[in-house]
Amino acid sequence: MRMSQAFPSTYLKAADLDDEKWVVTIEEIKMELVGQGEDQTHKPVAYFRELEKGLVLNKTNGTAISTIYGDESDDWSGQRITLFSTWVDFGGKQVEAIRVEPRRPAKAAPAAPAAPDVPQHAGEGPPPSDDVPF
Repeated sequence: MRMSQAFPSTYLKAADLDDEKWVVTIEEIKMELVGQGEDQTHKPVAYFRELEKGLVLNKTNGTAISTIYGDESDDWSGQRITLFSTWVDFGGKQVEAIRVEPRRPAKAAPAAPAAPDVPQHAGEGPPPSDDVPF
């Protein structure tokens, strides 16, 4: 049994990414009370069109997004970002964390144009041959 399934989190965690990069679209940023007991504090939480869970933004990730899309989080709605997990130092220990790539995700490659219709033999000259000339 995976402990992450036994104790599901309200917010995204690095383990949720399964060592993959996720390109997501920001739906909105909300200020929420996060943490427990005396450690509770208001933090911005990013919600995405593709995911149910939000990402609690720390200074590193908030700065990465603002570098790409500007300082006003109200302008981030509809913008795409790439999330990935990495190991970081925290409190003298190595822990897994989610990070935002500090650049816009590559746009999806455009579809290749359809091949033009090849005109059929119109009766001028000999019909095309399938023979290879070498």
